[in-house]
Order: sequence, then C-alpha cells, then structure tokens
Amino acid sequence: MDYSKESDFLKALGHPVRLKMVDGLMRDRCNVNAIVSKLNLPQSTVSQHLSILRIHGIIVPEKEGVKTCYRVVNDKAKKIISILKQQ
Repeated sequence: MDYSKESDFLKALGHPVRLKMVDGLMRDRCNVNAIVSKLNLPQSTVSQHLSILRIHGIIVPEKEGVKTCYRVVNDKAKKIISILKQQ
C-alpha cells in the first residue's frame, strides 16, 4: 500500500465541506451554481473544493450543454461516506 497516496486521498475527503459535497453528489449530479446555493458558500470556495476532489479522482466533470455537472466516480470515497453515515 502506498501510505502517502492514501493519506493524500483521505486529506482530500477530510474537510467537512468536501464531505458534504461528495455526499450530495453521490445522490445527485450538480453544477457549481447548484452547489453554491445548497451550501451557501462563495463560488470561488466551491470551485476550489471541487478542484481538490477532481485532482484526487473522487469526482469527474461532465458537460451538459453549457453547464458542467459533477458526479462521484470513486468507489472508495463512496464506501467511506457510507461508513460515516452509519454512525
């Protein structure tokens, strides 16, 4: 196991806002504007968090016309969220 890589992955999920984003995106794909309104955060903050999740392969962007929507594609992240929700 590459502990450094796994640690970086967990750090990407380790922020409360990013956990909320992943949880929400597991239920429904959203674009940046929808996430901004749901989390009541500035667009720049949401974009930074999305970038971190994207870099770590947790989410992917998908073009829908002029909008870019995001969805969770990482099974490990999905399992972690599921485990956390059991508590």
